[in-house]
Parts: sequence; structure tokens; C-alpha cells
Amino acid sequence: MNRDLAFHSNGRLPAAPGDVPPGALPQVSRGRLAMQGNQLDFHGLLRIVREWRWLILAAAVLGLAGAIIVTMLTTPLYRSFVTLEVNPPQVQVLAKDDQQSQSYQNWDFIATQVGLLQSRAVAERTAQDLNLVANPAVVGTEGAVPERLARATSLVAGGLSVTMPEEGTLIRYSYTSADPQLAATIANGVADSFINAGLQRRFESSAYARQFLERQINKTRGDLEKSEQSLARYAQAEGIINLGGGSGQGGSGSPEAGNSLQGDSLAALNAALAQATARRVAAEGAYRAAAASGPGSAVTNSTQGLRNARATLEAEYSEKRASLQPEHPEMISLRQRIDELGQQIAREASQVSAGVNNTLGAEYRGAAAAERALQGRVNALKGQVLDLRGRSVRYGILQREVDTNRSLYDALLGRYKEIGVAGGIGTSPISIVDRAEPAGAPFKPNLPRNLMAGLALGLVGGLGAAIGLDLLRDTIRTREDMRSKLGLACIGQIPKRQTKGDFIEDLKDPGSVVSEAYSATAAALRFTTEHGAPRVMMVTSTSPAEGKSSSALSLAQNFARRGVNVLLIDADLRKPAFRAANDDIGLTKLLTNDEDLQAHVAPTQFDNLSLLPCGTLPPNPADLLATARFGMIIDEAMQHFQMVIIDSPPVMGLADAPLIAHACRNVVFVVESGRTRTRQAAEALNNLEASGAHLVGGLLTKANESDGNYSYYNYRYGELADKRERIALIPHHQDT
Repeated sequence: MNRDLAFHSNGRLPAAPGDVPPGALPQVSRGRLAMQGNQLDFHGLLRIVREWRWLILAAAVLGLAGAIIVTMLTTPLYRSFVTLEVNPPQVQVLAKDDQQSQSYQNWDFIATQVGLLQSRAVAERTAQDLNLVANPAVVGTEGAVPERLARATSLVAGGLSVTMPEEGTLIRYSYTSADPQLAATIANGVADSFINAGLQRRFESSAYARQFLERQINKTRGDLEKSEQSLARYAQAEGIINLGGGSGQGGSGSPEAGNSLQGDSLAALNAALAQATARRVAAEGAYRAAAASGPGSAVTNSTQGLRNARATLEAEYSEKRASLQPEHPEMISLRQRIDELGQQIAREASQVSAGVNNTLGAEYRGAAAAERALQGRVNALKGQVLDLRGRSVRYGILQREVDTNRSLYDALLGRYKEIGVAGGIGTSPISIVDRAEPAGAPFKPNLPRNLMAGLALGLVGGLGAAIGLDLLRDTIRTREDMRSKLGLACIGQIPKRQTKGDFIEDLKDPGSVVSEAYSATAAALRFTTEHGAPRVMMVTSTSPAEGKSSSALSLAQNFARRGVNVLLIDADLRKPAFRAANDDIGLTKLLTNDEDLQAHVAPTQFDNLSLLPCGTLPPNPADLLATARFGMIIDEAMQHFQMVIIDSPPVMGLADAPLIAHACRNVVFVVESGRTRTRQAAEALNNLEASGAHLVGGLLTKANESDGNYSYYNYRYGELADKRERIALIPHHQDT
């Protein structure tokens, strides 16, 4: 008969016991030793919801109750809306040579208006315009007027909610209050106060500009008057007469060219001198020609006087043209006298042809005299003009100062007139589109929304609490937990007994739930190796009272019921679970001597099932189990029985279980559902695999997956309580 030892790396059983030496340790499976994290997937979440459904439902009900209470305690609030239209200033941008322009909306202007609408200044102006200070229902009657005004301002600002438009130029805002009429009144008051405040700001800004321009105009006017007075005094002192109107309004501003009296006279005298010179040359030529021709000359002495008189008058006429116009009566009289003299000369010339020479000579002498007189006047005026040019430099400086002050004064006066026209209180860039109306129903509290929010918060809080409690508890509850958290295959799940009764009776009844579960586990064990169920198995757990002893008995009974000769060894030398009628037999005796195994094996009430009890409790269980005698006892038991199942102590805190696992190699690990913590179970598996044991699989006991609630027996390790399952042994016969 073969003794099953452990899996190879490919999961197959060795063909013979010699494949694995008795003292060799198999390769430790790191996948089983690694602590698996608490993975919260969809199935895990469903399990948590199913397990903690009452907590989640209670949290949801609590959330609904809280929502109802909050709704009942919340003061009803009413909200009124106002819509404003903003007309930003248009900025014209020249596109092409055709002077076409396009406008764009100044979004910064709209954002500024939204900020101004929410300002405390508008709220305070609204409180003043609506006289909220005198309304006891709004601000009460306590405190002075400034204090009540501050409370009213805070009330207006606190209930105002402005929405920045994403597009367009419509600003929509609302005001919230417990009084619907008050909400509408304040909302409309805010709109009116906002518009009035904007107009007042525009008026104040234009008034400041006007005041500034008035000060500048007065100053400039004074400077202009001083410069004109300085110019007039200098012209009077220097005797400068500017005929061109050099006041900055059309004159050149300088008398040194042709705008002064001396300059104009010099120009006129130069012209008269040129004419006199021409006449003298003509008269001289005529005279010389007549003298050369003899007494028949047309120029006579009688005509010479007339010619001289005419030349004098012409000289006088030319001289007076500098100061008199041709239309002047004196100038007209001179012209008439000159014309008459000319006529007389003509008559005399025609009548007295004999006196031509005398006349021409007289004319020549008159022309020469007139030329000399004009030349003297021209030379005198040249000196005056040169002197005037020297004195006109200062005059030009003063004239330019007058012109500059006049230009500045005219510009300021024009700008002042523009501000006076454009700065008047005209249209406002803000207009009211929709005024506020009293709300017909409160918008807050909203019972359906509060109920939904309370239900959502309750469900989320309950689910969060359930997940938190589940993570804090961190126990093995399902087959999936055993696979995912421990990396251990689950070969069976034993339900928790729902009724009180004898556990032995449940095992005897093949139709009981517990018996069926262990039958399924025994069937699963038959497929753990290629040779069937392991011939030697150790049943252990992390801590006491997890159902390992009951599981060991149930598995042994199930295999025995199938005709397999099974030996159940109680290897818990500290707190044994099974007791025989004869205390002189047991495993402790066999470990201390070389007696035959059969002398210490006792039959049970189950067919094909024998028991090797613990016997007397030794003072040093670990030392006895560490000897080679324990392995020899297992080898001897395999010679007489087809299967050996060992009930061992728990793993945590004791060295007994790893020693037993090293000897028997195949281990069935029992986990109590809902009680065994993941970390402790993983450390127990680590200790078992470190001893060289092969973990056949895990057995989940006391499970209840119907409602997700798991419990455990009130079994305390170290107490031989009435709830511990016992086996009634058949007494020995004297002849056996």
C-alpha cells in the first residue's frame, strides 16, 4: 500500500513513496503564502451588500428621516428673478480704405457690470432707496440707524445671486427671502439702484472733468490776457504799427516785412521813385531831342510849369498812396488836378508849338526834381525800416506767445463745450428687461430633492460603513475569500447547524445537511490526487473551536461508510477532543514505548472506523511529537488501515501542528466562516508549508451563504464543554 505524500510542482502525486524522501522538504508555494489584498470587485461588493443589507437599509431609512426632518425645519424661501440688458460701448475698428467699421462686444465691460451689481455699494444704496432701515420686519428696531443700515445692507447683499452670462448681454440675477413680496421688492430695488448708481458715476466723472477744464480755461485765459497786454505795451513803446492784424487771427504776427507803416511807405515810395525816374528819363530824352531840333520843339516854357505841377501832384499822389486808398476824396481830387494839368499841357502844346523846347526843358527839370525828392524820402525810410527790424524780434516773440495761448484757450473751450453736451445724464448702458414678480411657491425646501439626497447619502453612507466594517473585520467568509485571500482551494463548505441536537446523529443520517456537506467534501478529496484521496491526512485550523475535530470525525465517518478501513488519531496532546473508556491506551503511551499499535486502537460505534485516542496528557507534547517514533506510528497504522486521519492542535501559538504536518505531509485546513481572520490564517498556512506539508485544500465550516451572516460555536479551546462532540466507544472484549 502506498503512502500519499505531497504534490510535485506539476500538481501530480508521486508514483511511489520513495519519490520523496521522508526527511525532505518540498518546494514551498509562494502563491499560498502571499497575503492577498482586500480586492473589492463587483462580486465582492454584492456580497457586502447582501451581508450588510440591514445596515445599508437602516442608513437609507435614517437618510430619508433626516431629509424629512430637515425639510420640516427649513424655513421656506422664495426667489424672484430680474433680467438686465447691458449695452457695452461700441469700439469702431477701421477695416480698409472704404472706412467701413465693425464693432465687437466688450466682455470685460459685462464682467465689470456683474461685479458692480454684486458690490456692497449697490446693496447699501438699495437699502437706502427702499428705506429698509425703517422696516422693523427686516432689520428690527434695535441699534442706531448706522447699525440698522449695516444689517439691511448685509441682508440685501446676502440674498443676491448674480449669474455671469456665458454669451449675449443679458444679466440674470435673483434675490432670495422668506417673504415673496420682499424678495420681489428688493430685486427690483437692486435694479433701479444699480442703474441710478451708474448714472451718478457718469455725472460725477463728467462734473470732475468740467471742473478741471474750468480751472485750466481760467488759467489759460489769464495767460492770454497777460501776453496780449505785454505785446500791446511793447508795440506802443516801440512805435510799431502792425497793419496786418498780427493778433493770431490772420496776420503774420510780425511787422518787419510789409505789415508795418514804414514798410508799406517804403514800398510805395520805391514804386513812385521808379515812375519818377522813368518820367525824368523820358523828359530828358524829349528835351534833348527838342533842343536838338530847334525852336520847333513841342515843349515850351508855358507847358513846362504845367508839367512840373503835374509831376509834383503825381509825386504827392504816389506818396499819399502809402497811407490813403485811391477812393479817398483827397486822392480823387489829386487825380482830378493831375488830369486837368495834363489836359492843360496838351492844350498848351497844341497852341504853342513854338514854346515846346521851353516846356520840355521845364518838364525835364521838374521830373529830375521829383526824382531827387523821392530818392531822399526812400533813403530816409530805409533807415527806419532797418531800425524796425531790430525792434521787431521781441515783438515776434510776444506775438507767438499770444498765438500759442489763444490756440490753447480755443482748444480747452471747445473740449469744455463737448463735455457739457456729451456729459449730460442721457441714456444708461443698463436697461431692465424683466422685472421681478412675487414667487407663487417656495423653491426651498424641495421635498422630493431632499428625499433623493437623503436616500442617496444614506445609501452611500451605509455602503461605506458596510465596506469599512467588512474591511476591518477582514475574515474568511466564502469560498471566493479562501481562494482570493489565502490562495487555497476550497474542497468543501459545511453549513452552520440551524437546530440543536446531537452531531453524531446528524452524521448517522446521510440525508442531513451536515452529512451531505461532508460527503461532498470526501468526494472532493478523492480527486485531489491521481490515486484518489490521500491515505494520510491531517486536519487542523488556525485557532481553536473552528470545527477541525468535528471535520476530522465527519471525514473519517464518511470514508468508513464507503467501506474504507479508517483510523482516526487524536494527536491533540494538550486538549484532546475524543476520549476512550480505557485511559491506559492512547497515542501518548505509544510515543513513550514500542508497544504494538493495535493494542491502543479502540473501535467506535461507526463501522470501519477505529480511534487512537490521545491518552494521558503529557507535560511536553511538542517533544514527543518531534521524535521519530511518531512517524513510525503512522507507518505502522498504514499497514493495518487504508486511511489515517489525524486530528491535530491549532497552528497558531503551538509547535505541535507543524511537527505533525511534517510527518503526515497532507493537510486539510479548516477555516470557520466569518471568524477566522485573513492574516492569522495566512500565517498559519505559512507555518504549515514551511514544515514541508502539502495543503490538500481548505474546508469552510459554519457557513451560511443564504443571508451572508456567519456565526460560530461558543467553543473555547481548553474547556471540555458539553457542546464538544464525543464518540461513545465500544468496550474492549477480554479476548481481543
